[in-house]
Amino acid sequence: MKELMSGNAAIARGAYEAGVKVGVGYPGTPSTETLEIFSKYPDIYAQWSPNEKVALEVGIGASVGGSKVLVTMKHVGVNVAADPLFTLSYTGVNGGLVLLSADDPSMHSSQNEQDNRYYALMAKIPCLEPSDSQEAKDMVASALELSEQFDTPVMLRTTTRVNHSQTMVETTDRQELANKEYIKNPKKYVMTPANARGRRVHVEERLQKLQQYSENSILNKIHWDDTKIGVITSGISYHYVREVLPQASVLKLGMTNPLPAKLIQDFASKVSTLIVVEELDPFLETQIKAMGLAVHGKDMLPNIGELNPRIVAQSFKDNNIEVNEKYHNNEVNLPDADAPTIPPRPPVLCAGCPHRAAFHVLRELNLTVTGDIGCYTLGSLPPLTSMDTCVCMGASVGMAHGMALANPANKDRTVAVIGDSTFLHSGVTGLMDIVYNGGSATVLILDNRTTAMTGHQEHPATGKTLMGEPANEVDLEGLVKSLGVKRVQVVDPIDITKFEQIVKEETAAQEPSVIIARRPCALLNKEPQQPVTLDVNMCMGCRLCLNLGCPAISEKDGVVTLNAIHCNGCELCISVCSQGAIMKGGQNNA
Repeated sequence: MKELMSGNAAIARGAYEAGVKVGVGYPGTPSTETLEIFSKYPDIYAQWSPNEKVALEVGIGASVGGSKVLVTMKHVGVNVAADPLFTLSYTGVNGGLVLLSADDPSMHSSQNEQDNRYYALMAKIPCLEPSDSQEAKDMVASALELSEQFDTPVMLRTTTRVNHSQTMVETTDRQELANKEYIKNPKKYVMTPANARGRRVHVEERLQKLQQYSENSILNKIHWDDTKIGVITSGISYHYVREVLPQASVLKLGMTNPLPAKLIQDFASKVSTLIVVEELDPFLETQIKAMGLAVHGKDMLPNIGELNPRIVAQSFKDNNIEVNEKYHNNEVNLPDADAPTIPPRPPVLCAGCPHRAAFHVLRELNLTVTGDIGCYTLGSLPPLTSMDTCVCMGASVGMAHGMALANPANKDRTVAVIGDSTFLHSGVTGLMDIVYNGGSATVLILDNRTTAMTGHQEHPATGKTLMGEPANEVDLEGLVKSLGVKRVQVVDPIDITKFEQIVKEETAAQEPSVIIARRPCALLNKEPQQPVTLDVNMCMGCRLCLNLGCPAISEKDGVVTLNAIHCNGCELCISVCSQGAIMKGGQNNA
């Protein structure tokens, strides 16, 4: 049966069909939907872990126990999971283990742009790259077979365009496979130095075998045509090349680590000009040049951001290479001259978002705010403009401590802001560090009861698992107290008077303190709320309400207006209106 699927849905389907019994990960765009979809299949187990390191460790345990395993995360998540990953390369597996690394070229929803093919290279493990949904599904089974055949974890490296684009997929029935038997083997699984030295040799021997395998693998395919131009490519870039250069000969690499050196050399010998088309870094190009081959790549194509057919076409045209006729005048995908201009839609906190109240107060107090990864990162944008830093998951807490060390005189002017899911992901250890080392930073946990930015996933403090089962909730107050924090206050941030008072108290304290700003995400409440109303006759045009950045409040011809459809009824604007022009109930007369 054929079905239209996104790459993420296809990977989930591929894992199910191939007999994966355990799926584990941490939500992160563009990978999130994979595990959510996988969790809906029967006779499997799926879970969100507190972070990617724990997720991979759970996956390793399930693999050693004999199950086939899928571990999912976005590209920066592999940074968190790198510690177990590199040693997993030494221990190898029992049941097959596939690690989905979903890269995000152009940083659609990420804080950096990295090419995780290098992780496969450094860890000396296979890397497979699908170019569409059908390949995404099929490569899960191929990766599991490779994993068990060569005793190795396998990276399935995707990019946002593959994860989120939909193409037709042919599905089959699930393979019901018994778990492999677990046999005690300390020399394989216990990585003391003495055992690791032996396994290090195994890694190199395995890499040699994998390289030989790649030479004849069906994952690597050649499309022969005109041999004036030969293109080596992988992933989504393959489709761009086929569209822009339909006449060219193309070597499509589905397995990009280790590379099939002989296949590449043979292909190169039969074409006049060799070009590598790949997104991000010159990963393939550098290795092909090391083979002694003359090849073009990043001298023609950008190494920043996503590629697309127009970018590829323009790069070829700039180098006097004939492209598909429809790209001659760049007429493809050009907007209609008569079409209306679509206004830009900048990212913004939702109407009723409790984070807006917190950032309003932090801005009014003129505090330095070390920030973190989540919806609340939008607090850095105008008009709130009240977040000063954002580096990675959990960094806000340690950075607040570090800023106080650098400038002790201003330590009462700094607050760390972190979400509930992110705090459990990697903020706990930072707070422990503050307490242990005698710091006095204030940490503000924005507890909206969900992992909101990636689509409202559960986490250890929400009371539910990925599979919808009830779970024990982490007591955030109890947790931070157990770390040695004596000053802990819980407040609804929408009560800005009380919230401001607490922030002043805790930043003035000369010891570690935690404020838990607790109010559920506005999108979790499905019940319609009564919108606020505006009396324009009482409005003096002070614009304080506009400084909240709420999408339900706007200005037209110098007059403030409220959109009742967008309004969530949180009443924050009522709190900041000094004239009483905004009120609950009544009728807007704007």
